[in-house]
Amino acid sequence: MPPFTVTILGSSSALPTLTRFPTSQVVNLNERLYLIDCGEGTQVQLRRFGIKAGKINHIFISHLHGDHIFGLPGLISTMALGGKKGELHIYSHSELRMMMEQLMKFINEFDDFKVVYHPLNFRTRAVIFEDSKLVIESFPLKHRIPCCGFLFREKKRELHLRGDLMEYLKIPIKERVAIKNGADYLHSDGNIIPNADLTFPPDPVRSYAFCTDTVPRKQIIPIISKVDLLYHEATFCDNLRDLALKTYHTTSKQAAELAAEAEVKKLIIGHFSSRYKSVSPLVDEARSVFPDTFPANDGERFDV
Repeated sequence: MPPFTVTILGSSSALPTLTRFPTSQVVNLNERLYLIDCGEGTQVQLRRFGIKAGKINHIFISHLHGDHIFGLPGLISTMALGGKKGELHIYSHSELRMMMEQLMKFINEFDDFKVVYHPLNFRTRAVIFEDSKLVIESFPLKHRIPCCGFLFREKKRELHLRGDLMEYLKIPIKERVAIKNGADYLHSDGNIIPNADLTFPPDPVRSYAFCTDTVPRKQIIPIISKVDLLYHEATFCDNLRDLALKTYHTTSKQAAELAAEAEVKKLIIGHFSSRYKSVSPLVDEARSVFPDTFPANDGERFDV
């Protein structure tokens, strides 16, 4: 199967630390790169972890708090200076365009490089990107300001052909294409050979959900249900549940409870408060509810 990975560029909450940058991630599906959020220092992290910024053509911004957008001006400036051509698509709150265009007037002139802004819908689930391999949806979270999560889901794959039968029956190439898409085969002798006899099942569809800066929302469970990999913020341990509620965040235990109820396969927790010198207490707390929990560490890559 083609690669489908998530690389953590930043795992801290509002305040960066010496070992954790603010939120940012890169999703790689078959060597097409998608950036989620762009906290301060994102371009430094891209260079540190060997990811080429020029290959990123789509950026998804969950909300407009600084620890999720302060890296954007520098990244765009570097892309322009690096000779990036074509279009960079940014999916965000509509006000980001006004903020960025005003700022970028004083930074660079873009000759062959255009930034295209796509406003998000913060009230309902919506498809925001689609190509032949992938569908990306946004869905509302609940934070102090409008905030979205993102769901990356592969499209259904073609069936696998049984090569031995293809050769034995001398099935033409143009017919094989139809068979891969589910068609039966009409043999020259007039017999119809069922598709199930000619194919193997397709590879499973993989999915990744990103949920940051939100109180726990049971409304998202049908959306993230059974995803292969879930990232959910876990800013505090559960003994600070009142503070989490006050600041519109989630505890590690609450994130694990959501993962368990949604029956996801694996959980990553991140957006850790800088008060924690070690995130082991948050991870241990989450694992007591959902054993397949892993901490987001800057530079770590997860397979979906």
